Amino acid sequence: MCGVAGVLAGPRAAPAELDELKRMIAMLGHRGPDGYGFYRDGRIGLAHARLSIVGLAGGFQPIHNEDRTLWISFNGEIFNHVELRAELEARGHRFYTQTDTEVIVHAFEEYGPAAWAKLNGQFAICLWDTVKRELWLVRDRLGILPLFYARVGDHLAFASEAKALFGGGRVEPRFDAARLAQVFTHWSVAPQGSVFAGVQAVPPATAIRVDADLRLHEDRYWEPDLSGDPALSRISLDEAADRLEEKLTDAIRLRLRADVPVGVYISGGLDSSVIAALARRLDTTHMHSFGVRFSDAAFDETAQQRLVAGHVGTEHHDILCGAEDIQAALPDVVWHGEAPLVRTAPAPLFLLSRLVRDSGIRVVLSGEGADEWLAGYDIFKEDKVRRFWARHPDSAVRPKLLSRIHPFAAVNGQKDSPLWQAFWKRGMTETDDPFYAHRIRWTNTAWTQRLLAPDVRATANAAAFDAAVAAHLPAGWSRWSALARTQWVEMAAFMTPYLLTSQGDRVAMAHSIEVRYPFLDPGVDDLCAALPDRVKMLGLRDKLALRRLAARLLPAEIFQRPKRPYRAPMTTALFGAQAPGYVRELLSEEALARYGLVDATGVSALAAKAHRQDGRMAGEREEMALVGVLTLQMLARATLDELPARAAAARAKLDNTPIHILEEHSLQDSCAAGAA
Repeated sequence: MCGVAGVLAGPRAAPAELDELKRMIAMLGHRGPDGYGFYRDGRIGLAHARLSIVGLAGGFQPIHNEDRTLWISFNGEIFNHVELRAELEARGHRFYTQTDTEVIVHAFEEYGPAAWAKLNGQFAICLWDTVKRELWLVRDRLGILPLFYARVGDHLAFASEAKALFGGGRVEPRFDAARLAQVFTHWSVAPQGSVFAGVQAVPPATAIRVDADLRLHEDRYWEPDLSGDPALSRISLDEAADRLEEKLTDAIRLRLRADVPVGVYISGGLDSSVIAALARRLDTTHMHSFGVRFSDAAFDETAQQRLVAGHVGTEHHDILCGAEDIQAALPDVVWHGEAPLVRTAPAPLFLLSRLVRDSGIRVVLSGEGADEWLAGYDIFKEDKVRRFWARHPDSAVRPKLLSRIHPFAAVNGQKDSPLWQAFWKRGMTETDDPFYAHRIRWTNTAWTQRLLAPDVRATANAAAFDAAVAAHLPAGWSRWSALARTQWVEMAAFMTPYLLTSQGDRVAMAHSIEVRYPFLDPGVDDLCAALPDRVKMLGLRDKLALRRLAARLLPAEIFQRPKRPYRAPMTTALFGAQAPGYVRELLSEEALARYGLVDATGVSALAAKAHRQDGRMAGEREEMALVGVLTLQMLARATLDELPARAAAARAKLDNTPIHILEEHSLQDSCAAGAA
């Protein structure tokens, strides 16, 4: 993984100075601590911060093709680079590095835009064609890695993170009120946006071509098809497990390719445990694993983590996370994540990635993606029950099935209460709504918007988020099964913009750690999309094919274990007698008035209640509202007040770090090279 940045000038505009590029890439030093590289000509400036994983010697970027007409600044990994290199060399291409980055340049030279679909990887690509004077901004199929851009006058600035756009000085950090309201409903903004005004994200599976006149042309090079393969309609559960094992093994084999050691995350759940077990089959050398423990027993899975580590044979490392740890990490998590949070769950993962770094490991495998592709979340079961109930809305028996998903309801007698049933009955008969399964949760989370300032709250437009997600609905989506449709929405509206960001790339790269996701391998995903629903979820039993595979690899305590969502303490860690000083400071009358983003009266009242009750709130909505407001204030302070000092410190650090590549040409020189 690395950091990328750059500025493309319009045909009559001056190119970015080297100093601006240095200011931009300095803000991404955490993504690439091993050195910097730059390329400039009469139209574009490219910058790169390198984290060395593959091709340790001679792999600094930007990298070019044989005649130096194509230049690339690239963040990510191309896992099938060995196979692609052999294919390209057979077609006459000559390489000057051992990196996966150079494979992209030659693949584009050979195949043009069709190259993007050939890449098995996680990537953000910035590729400059000096002859056509075109810039390509390309993001991987599921948006694992970030890539942002902003148009400012006759220039287009782009970077791995928004802070690099601001650090260059060309883009002003300002909040987009409507997108802030999206976070307080959907946990994140739509996949093609950010919380900052004018700062857009390249959507997943999308290549944006910026032509010589700075016009943007967007092309989606891949979309999933979860309609199921008729040839697999009669597949048995054992056969499905066989195929899943084959594809996962291939995916892990590719993701173990690195010139540095590769470790694994072990959460104690099914998904990461399967990855750890299969990885140990392939790599019998010394392997390290990592997990988070919680001092609060309600969140802790230490016993399961250690059971798996002992069973598969890894050297296990863990951190014990308590309230003070979450308090200490949260401001840094928000700075790196560049968005408010309605939960604290990213904070322990931030601490975990620091443990990985301190243990001398740079790459880890994660089990993320299994719940989305193989139907492991409760939302899929809730959707099934509510659709079943909707066929007989007056039934008194059908809603009781929800207590099988949420057993606490049966224990507390809520399954028969009018309030419990009314909650799940909202919109229940609107089964044609594309967001049917998610609507009830989004409506519930939207309660938190009452703590936003009236003018911010007034911009809330749930339909805009719906439209942004629906704009990328795959062809034939309406003919998919209800389960498949819900799976796609979960990936598009939650996995990509929240999980792979706040709990993935940002907290890992804060400590220069690369996380790889075997369940998000194209081969694995295409298989999961082709499998019939009945080997994913049957009745209310989830992830059947994966559990059948896990039964071959893991103890029964793990493969029979119900799904336990990853969570972390929220207001109990941040309010009350143990509250850190920054809580009262950021939620003070002065601070609330300074940024004008939240409703001071409502925030003060709810915060006072939380302090009185030592953070023990009556419902999760109040917890999410307070965490959302607190992290919004953190983000405002970091980007609106502290940015100049942070940028100056980053630039000073860059001045003491090696610059391995500095190429500067006139555009005429570049074009002449191409003509020759």
